[in-house]
Amino acid sequence: MELINIKELSRDKKFIKRVITIAIPIAFQNLLNTILNLADNIMIGALGESAIAGVGLANRVFFVLTLLLFGIVSGSSILTAQYYGKRDIKNIRRVLGVSLFLGLLGSLIFLLGGLFIPKIVMRIFTPNEGTIEIGASYLRIVALSYPITAVTNSYIAVLRATNKVKAPVFITIISIFVNIIFNYTFIYGKFGAAAMGVRGAALATLIARIVEASLILYVVYRKECEARAKINELVDVNKEFIKKYFITVSPVIANEFMWGLGVTIYSLVYGRMGDDAVASITITQNVEQICFVLLQGLSAATGVILGNELGANKLKKAEKHSEYIFTIQIILVGILAVFCLIIRKPLINLFTVSEQVAYNIKNCLNVFVIYLPFRSFNLVNIVGVLRCGGDTKAALFLDISGVWLVGIPMAFLGGILLNLPIYYVYAMITFEEFYKFILGRRRYNKKLWVRNIVGA
Repeated sequence: MELINIKELSRDKKFIKRVITIAIPIAFQNLLNTILNLADNIMIGALGESAIAGVGLANRVFFVLTLLLFGIVSGSSILTAQYYGKRDIKNIRRVLGVSLFLGLLGSLIFLLGGLFIPKIVMRIFTPNEGTIEIGASYLRIVALSYPITAVTNSYIAVLRATNKVKAPVFITIISIFVNIIFNYTFIYGKFGAAAMGVRGAALATLIARIVEASLILYVVYRKECEARAKINELVDVNKEFIKKYFITVSPVIANEFMWGLGVTIYSLVYGRMGDDAVASITITQNVEQICFVLLQGLSAATGVILGNELGANKLKKAEKHSEYIFTIQIILVGILAVFCLIIRKPLINLFTVSEQVAYNIKNCLNVFVIYLPFRSFNLVNIVGVLRCGGDTKAALFLDISGVWLVGIPMAFLGGILLNLPIYYVYAMITFEEFYKFILGRRRYNKKLWVRNIVGA
């Protein structure tokens, strides 16, 4: 892979405009969601570090579900983007139908676990009975939002893959305001409501998810667009289409779910290192997400732009533009590394935590900055480039082997056997990003992703 000269990239104003048009709204939406998580943790943090730990571990369940849903919609977006490149609306709606079915089916399993066996679920992550009780009380309520999230994610994925990225941003802004207002109302017992603590945070999340899904469906069905599918269009699938769908999408679903399961095992290790470690890593990940939103936007834009071009048989153009994207990625890494170092102290000061937890967070963020070049390349390469051309089995191997062969052994070695501080354990786990960088760069250079998978 050779980096494109900055001057050459700057001359392609049409491409830069398209990247900005898609990436910035998605990045902004991700930023808003991250700010919401941050606000949740700040409000919950006032209840103590055990509350942060309990809700943080309970949300690992949602994290695994989110990755399963992301696998479904991300895999579906590969086909949607390429079908949009050839303007095949019928098959776009078929993809949406299968995506909705799989998302609702998966979320139902997580819903049942959260409703009926929340304490058993929490014991997977921590042996601390107080933390289990707090997390279970949160999980019983927030689990009701899981199927709603599945519907929202499926429709947003189609809107993004068809270059309609503005509406989801405005809807996210509204849902965030709803969540924060109800958080304040129900956590602390304001405006005449009873003080519910962490259960209030769960109820606020449920209400916000209902509002978000309702607005997304209103926007989609109020006027003609690719996602405005009737029920008969959603279920109008045949054996040939299902085969093509699962050949493309099943490796992505397996990828995200198995990767998420592996990352959840990290939480199992953190949970056995104590509430201080869990609180430290929970807050660290919130701060990281703020620094990472632009790269997430770039990754999403990569899948849409290159997928549209591959579906339209513009293979050389897609290959050239992938080089442009990696040049942009390197520039962003430099900017974001400096930004993260600047904002870390003010953000840490927002939380009511002990000096030890603040010290842990600072060092964890240092680790994040060190690994940022490798982590950002892997995000853009695996989620954006390799998947958009259907090279999903290679993406599956990179992610799964990274977590299960590198990250998990490192987690147990550092956190359980050696009993190291959380920031050393985090550094050992994150070494998986360097491993994926080496193999992922080689895979990219083979150009096996440069192909049209939906036909002429």
